[in-house]
Amino acid sequence: MKSAVSSLVSSKNLTRLHSAISRPLLHSSSKPSSQTTFFVPTFPRNTENLCQKLRIRPNSTSVMSSAFKPEQARLPPALPLPTPPLTKFKIGLCQLSVTPDKERNIKHARKAIEEAAQKGAQLVVLPEIWNSPYSNDSFPVYAEDIDAGHDASPSTAMLAEVSGRLRITIVGGSIPERCGDKLYNTCCVFGTDGKLKAKHRKIHLFDIDIPGKITFMESKTLTAGETPTIVDTDVGRIGIGICYDIRFQELAMIYASRGAHLLCYPGAFNMTTGPLHWELLQRARAVDNQLYVATCSPARDAGAGYIAWGHSTLVGPFGEVLATTENDEDIIIAEIDYSILEQRRMNLPLAKQRRGDLYQLVDIQRQNAD
Repeated sequence: MKSAVSSLVSSKNLTRLHSAISRPLLHSSSKPSSQTTFFVPTFPRNTENLCQKLRIRPNSTSVMSSAFKPEQARLPPALPLPTPPLTKFKIGLCQLSVTPDKERNIKHARKAIEEAAQKGAQLVVLPEIWNSPYSNDSFPVYAEDIDAGHDASPSTAMLAEVSGRLRITIVGGSIPERCGDKLYNTCCVFGTDGKLKAKHRKIHLFDIDIPGKITFMESKTLTAGETPTIVDTDVGRIGIGICYDIRFQELAMIYASRGAHLLCYPGAFNMTTGPLHWELLQRARAVDNQLYVATCSPARDAGAGYIAWGHSTLVGPFGEVLATTENDEDIIIAEIDYSILEQRRMNLPLAKQRRGDLYQLVDIQRQNAD
């Protein structure tokens, strides 16, 4: 009785195998065959049975995708990337110094926004807690009633006025917000008409304890937000996070599955985690989700109770740092080109390669809305 091996390697099978692979391997080369690199070809369909016998898997992206069920890796299924209102535009990241003088902080932010707009920025981003010192003692004192507006919220009143007057979109960093008996760390997004388009309350509170380095507990005074925030603007679909939110990749993944072009994170990382994690997290969120990530920090004040790392940055969809600064006050102007998003997603077709047969990300808010 012939063994299974001898049957597989019969002269007939060897002839068929040679016929299948010899033509793709022929090429002109001046190198001797011992120095020539050969590549394994894709087998024609008529050799499919032979491939199965030899345990060779044909190269078939469609078959693989079907078996892996990539569309089921996001629940509900990911939305297609929408066509943005424009392809290219300039973003301005205003890294501002912050003082205990709230009125001065508001005037200073207005001036920086106007300067960024004069330099061509159609989207301007401010830092986290730009109208107040960053401390649990300060949050209740500087908090504003954003929903009441006007005199009850001079910081957002300024943002509304300047965005409408300059016809720009503003991701207004964050300020302490008072709502009833609760305080939030809140980012407001204003459209080119000066109207409030979205309000994001920081979802993940900054509670950390690194002995000998830094201890801070936002939860002593602040309440966590409960809603992911994605907003359609005149400069594209933007997902919003605040500082510590950037550490949670699930939030960024939800924004990507909702069709975000850009993620904006106003943030004030510190001198312990900033050097290690700030740029790393931005690049990770960008490359994992194949979109732009913009961050904006306060400038560093070595005499403050909480010292910010600075280094406001724009990262592209391949994880490349497109623009950044150091720790001093600065206004970064950089270009965003959304046409690169589709290009990068073609280069690395991650959405078609996810394993929906093994894992899922559930967007609970969208699922409950259906």
